[in-house]
Amino acid sequence: MAETDQSSLINKVHSLSDLELATLLCLVANQHCIIETEDEGLDQLAQELSLLASINFGLSTAVVDCSISQSLDEFRRDILVVNTAGKGHSVNDGASLAKENSLSRSPYASKRTESTSHSLPAIEEMEDQALAQVIITKNLNLASLQIQMQALELIRTKRIFTRTSFHTAPKRFLLIVLLSGDKSSPRLKSHLNDQIFVSHYHSSEDGFPNLESDYGSTADDVESLSSVVRKPAEESTKGGPREPIFSDTEIETLISQRNKTVISAEVKRYMQNIITFLRMHRAVGGGISAYATRYFDLLVKCLAPLHSLTYATPSLVVLAARKVYPHRIIITKPENERSMQWGSDLSAVAALLEGVTPEDVIDEVIGMVEAPL
Repeated sequence: MAETDQSSLINKVHSLSDLELATLLCLVANQHCIIETEDEGLDQLAQELSLLASINFGLSTAVVDCSISQSLDEFRRDILVVNTAGKGHSVNDGASLAKENSLSRSPYASKRTESTSHSLPAIEEMEDQALAQVIITKNLNLASLQIQMQALELIRTKRIFTRTSFHTAPKRFLLIVLLSGDKSSPRLKSHLNDQIFVSHYHSSEDGFPNLESDYGSTADDVESLSSVVRKPAEESTKGGPREPIFSDTEIETLISQRNKTVISAEVKRYMQNIITFLRMHRAVGGGISAYATRYFDLLVKCLAPLHSLTYATPSLVVLAARKVYPHRIIITKPENERSMQWGSDLSAVAALLEGVTPEDVIDEVIGMVEAPL
């Protein structure tokens, strides 16, 4: 890539908001993310993400409002959009014996017997649809086990079965899980949670730049937009085609640079020390998994080209740790704290753990582990 083009790309990256940068990182890593905000800001956040996916990256989006009463068929319907490519991502069920065999081998095949009491689209309509490139789910943690397992299957296999067809995920595919920042809310199911690349908290006070510029930042607009399916930028503008801010070529360039990022032995040891200290921290009851280690390494490599670097630095490692581990770390219960095995007082341990958050644990570990010079 020419030096001027590289400089222009980095300037674009440096002008991004926190939400835009999180989306770009996930596209470069080909992974998925959790974004938390205040409960009253979820609708605005969903629309902001829908707009930036269209404007910045030219991707189609679908916003899904999850609840305990939502059926599996409704979830599958809501994540599909009109297949404007005309070629695509769906295959007719009745014409493919191979599909039948794959369906029968699916570990969730027995779950696909949901009630048909809800109104569903016509078969022809379902066959003309494709998976959205960006799926934004609100309150997925409140959805039923079947829906969360369907989301997990979609992440792992990049395909989804409906009653009449199956759909494969497009090349650029991103699942964004929007959750309330309320700590009393239930967590995602552990297997699904562990498959999520990074997490980020966005305060409503930080604003919604794309939503404010597009719709005047009025709260009343959000309700009327809650069911909008956004088309790519080149299809949604009235004044003719408009190119996205980041082209597919530029994203491929960042992916290529990510793959070439070098992690020295000293920095790798620093990363392993952080992982070990997190696992051994007295407040941690779990969550420091092998997937977390893999994503920790991947995020460090993704961050390097965004900072015009070809190698990883300790500061990038610290930044990556603060994004990979917060949604994974499980704070142990006082009765299960390690020192209880040697006679510690339960009330004293409970007082020690009171108010401790995953972020506190990460900050403490980063302060304890010596960084390489």
